[in-house]
Amino acid sequence: MKFTRLAIAPLAPELLRTAGARGGYLVESPDVLRVGLGPVVTTFALATGLAETDGVEEWLQSHDVGGDEGPAGSGVVAFASIPFDRTSPAELAVCALAVTQTTDGRAWLTYADVSPGLFDILDDVTLPFQETQLASSLTRQPSGEEYAHSVAVAVDHLRRGDMSKIVLARSVHGKVDDPIDPAAVAHRLRRREPSCAIYAMPLPDGRRFVGASPELLVARDGDAVRCHPLAGTIALPPNVAPDDYEKWLLGSGKNLHEHRLLVHDLSATLASFYATVDAPEVPSIVPLRTVAHLGTWINASEPRTAAPSALCLLSHIHPTAAVGGLPRETALPLLRQLEGLDRGHYAGPVGWMDANGDGEWWIGIRGVFLQGTSFEAWAGAGIVSESDPVAEREETRDKLASVLAAVVVDRL
Repeated sequence: MKFTRLAIAPLAPELLRTAGARGGYLVESPDVLRVGLGPVVTTFALATGLAETDGVEEWLQSHDVGGDEGPAGSGVVAFASIPFDRTSPAELAVCALAVTQTTDGRAWLTYADVSPGLFDILDDVTLPFQETQLASSLTRQPSGEEYAHSVAVAVDHLRRGDMSKIVLARSVHGKVDDPIDPAAVAHRLRRREPSCAIYAMPLPDGRRFVGASPELLVARDGDAVRCHPLAGTIALPPNVAPDDYEKWLLGSGKNLHEHRLLVHDLSATLASFYATVDAPEVPSIVPLRTVAHLGTWINASEPRTAAPSALCLLSHIHPTAAVGGLPRETALPLLRQLEGLDRGHYAGPVGWMDANGDGEWWIGIRGVFLQGTSFEAWAGAGIVSESDPVAEREETRDKLASVLAAVVVDRL
């Protein structure tokens, strides 16, 4: 199939975000907005998920691209939401139309020879006006008490030396009276969390996964790679200066320990591919609307052989200790046992890759699954040997309340 890339005048971000959130693919970082629109014209099945990613680059490179030159991610781009379970089937999708637009006013359109007109799609887009609704039902799985008990069991394993960290999550399912507009949720999240990546992806079961991820799993641009792992959290009360809370987080032994485990493990994985891996010893504060995290920018360069693609790196990195545990082979079976639920696409990678192997993958957290009047949200907490079950329960409550504020009036 042949594609053409053209440099175009910038378009209204609100229109692109609305169209991508309702019926396409959307990945909007603070610097670049990317949408896939129109019909999906070609797909690549990952039958065993991230366990087998061979052939993806060759598949993307088999599509001819003419027209103007453009930066990474502006040609043939495959989008995907990949399940948390790295062996679960997934699919990469290339849409008939893809728009890449930067915040400094540059934009490119890539379209297939069978694509509809971009403006035919955008002319039919109406901006969202829906407000948040009252929840007619809310079900917590597990309950707060059950979750705290699971944390206590995990801490016992950690203190026996079975693991160094495990991440336990819980979910909330609910309903509202009117069908939820995914675009309205995406716009609210953009306003609430300007430093996050806003994403919206269709799922195989017909739901849409919409969220605001603060955590860059991996981004690859040529020979350079960036990761921004987060671990260590504190709630920020409303209408209170956050300085004292953030200072406490930077001095919290438990949170610093949890964060170091993640950074060291991720740096070691990158070091197997790159000769230079830089990670500051002291993390920084990543402030969001209702919580703050410890974060560290990790930069890798000088590939030891040919630079691995973004998807290849993803297959070695996911799941990180930010959403799974250490060591993986011990933490993940216990995680499944204690949670007793299938995470599905929660905490799986969401993002894109182009024909050059460049790409950007975020962790699918702080998101909500939408279908009609139903919604589902998840939140997790990193558990180490010093963890307090009640404090971890409250952390998940705060995270759930933050994302659900973009959907419903009720707070947990």
